[in-house]
Amino acid sequence: MEAGQDGITLFLCGDVMLGRGIDQIMHCPSDPTLYESYVTSALGYVELAERAHGSMPRDCPFDYVWGDALSDLDAARPAARIVNLETSITTSMSPVPKGINYKMHPGNVPCLKAAGVDCCVLANNHVLDWGQAGLLETLSTLKREGIGAAGAGTDLAEAEKPAEIALAGGSRLLVFGLGSATSGIPRDWAARQDRPGVWLLPDLSPAAASRTAERILTMRKAGDLIVVSIHWGSNWGYEVPQEQRSFAHALIDAGACDLLHGHSSHHPRPMEIYKGRLVLYGCGDFITDYEGIYGYEQYRGDLALAYLARCAREGGLAELTLVPYQMHRFRLRRASKEDAAWLRATLDRESAPFGTHIALKDKRLAAAWQ
Repeated sequence: MEAGQDGITLFLCGDVMLGRGIDQIMHCPSDPTLYESYVTSALGYVELAERAHGSMPRDCPFDYVWGDALSDLDAARPAARIVNLETSITTSMSPVPKGINYKMHPGNVPCLKAAGVDCCVLANNHVLDWGQAGLLETLSTLKREGIGAAGAGTDLAEAEKPAEIALAGGSRLLVFGLGSATSGIPRDWAARQDRPGVWLLPDLSPAAASRTAERILTMRKAGDLIVVSIHWGSNWGYEVPQEQRSFAHALIDAGACDLLHGHSSHHPRPMEIYKGRLVLYGCGDFITDYEGIYGYEQYRGDLALAYLARCAREGGLAELTLVPYQMHRFRLRRASKEDAAWLRATLDRESAPFGTHIALKDKRLAAAWQ
């Protein structure tokens, strides 16, 4: 949707993991070799999913995994589509010895284009799974395909540089990607003046928030809309550490953030509207190959949310719609009314202490705040 008098709509989601099993069912599968303790072939994840939910096609169309989300996005017409890309895009066969290594074949990047993705946030704990060479190939592939990247670069200056998306009327959307070691990002993945890597925060202290805000403000111009996308925290649970809340508030107080897009958790976490600005503490997984893997069922990691945030021109949140889906046979399908109701109740319970409530409207969720 173009920016208009009623504001600017953004689509955001959590982790989009197009590697491993999902990469195997697309047009250009990578070599399936894995270096995990229990699974030695990415095809094993395809087999697990098929064992749980039935056979799925191979050599899938590039839009396959997005499923029902595509028509919903087309109807919403967001001005920008922002995802956390939780994988390296590379043909490298030299993994970093860290247990789990995600990659998708460069030939499968049209999958991102099929969903109209404008920006891939890369400051996460899998983008360097195949070393600096894998990161550089990821960056060059996205650039060649005309997809913006934020949070990683050939050096620190590039990692700190935001993805820039033009909005109607001459204004800009700037997306900054940040990583925190609390999400499992190795500290030696930090970009330096002479080393590729991610924009990795030293910690989430007030001093780090102040330095981050100062850096963002040096690049902000009048009329810009700022999204700060940050990979932080643990995989499971609803608790929001005070250091995360304080960090988000500090960026907003400094005028360096209009919307904070948090991710890393495998399920949605609470949300808050602070001084009119939206804070998503954890968006949950969006696309993964985790079907057939059991554990932590109480968190319903099979359910996913698309966040449609309508922001006023001055940056404040005007409306937030959440569209629920379920991953099934590596494809997003609209969640049932019962699953949507479960998400509503869970998010309302967890977000209430932050002054935010969630209502169910025709299988979609809507946020309300004071």
